[in-house]
Amino acid sequence: MELVITGDGSHTLRVPDLHEHYHSTFGAITESKHVFIEAGLKMFVSKPKIVIFEIGFGTGLNALLSSLYALENNVEISYYAIELNPISIRTANSLNYPQLLKDKVNAGSLFQTLHDAPWDRTVNLDQHIHLHKIQGDFTVFSPFFKCDLIYFDAFGPEKQPEMWTPDIFKSLYHCLNPGGILTTYCVKGDIKRRLKLAGFVIEKLPGPPGKREMLRGIVPEKNYS
Repeated sequence: MELVITGDGSHTLRVPDLHEHYHSTFGAITESKHVFIEAGLKMFVSKPKIVIFEIGFGTGLNALLSSLYALENNVEISYYAIELNPISIRTANSLNYPQLLKDKVNAGSLFQTLHDAPWDRTVNLDQHIHLHKIQGDFTVFSPFFKCDLIYFDAFGPEKQPEMWTPDIFKSLYHCLNPGGILTTYCVKGDIKRRLKLAGFVIEKLPGPPGKREMLRGIVPEKNYS
């Protein structure tokens, strides 16, 4: 793993074997806020309890931003995340998200707790945040829960094509409740078609810095099966 400073000053990690970064090099925090918080979590502003499923826990940045949102907005979040290759605690401690989010209450201790939390069990971080990290291969994983929101944050389809198959999106569609949302940074034509084939209603939205567009998939309230 190589530590990289992105355009907004926040860190990401580069995986040399894949020639891929965990986040946009134009800004890790900026991208996560735009794609997952603004286009996803904030769509449930009137919902007091939200279940989130993250595909790729990665650096824990999305979990941190979601947890801070829960604390600031008095929302209860059950957060599931699956990761095949977790980063080490040492690597997590090298990331500068807590320093850049120092205006947020308990950002540093919360980030540490997210990474220290054991895998494959539910941990109540406080009354607002219930975390369940799953260490495993998502391509053979069968969700045992229903969720409202999916952060699809796998490495790109050209790097991990097995994560972006039609069957994967069908599984995610049925993991979501009616009215549920999937957000992803990827806007490739093949991915749009696979999401539609799975049953999602697709919205193309303005992308974060460095990307013209992003995708949001919605499970219709009616005709859900």
